[in-house]
Amino acid sequence: MATLNIVNKSPFEKRTLEQCLSRIADDDSVLLIEDASVVAVSGTAYADQLQGSKQKVYVLSPDLAARGLAESSLLDGLTAVDYSGFVELVTTHDRVHSWL
Repeated sequence: MATLNIVNKSPFEKRTLEQCLSRIADDDSVLLIEDASVVAVSGTAYADQLQGSKQKVYVLSPDLAARGLAESSLLDGLTAVDYSGFVELVTTHDRVHSWL
């Protein structure tokens, strides 16, 4: 039973992403939204952790754009999704957990 884990806080301000990645199952997925989307691009302190993650990691593309970040700079292995993709992720996972 896979869980979609949604993280919306910047890991540069909160430990939410770190806590999420250390506690979820290998078959779970992570969706980075709002301020958490800033770590989806190359060059951050979290690049190695996200690229080495066993879980599938997604980022909400409108949140990237709102922060002036280009999808072309996404880390390898991360997938950008739009709002329709967000809905699809919610409906294809057994559970959804928002990390606050």
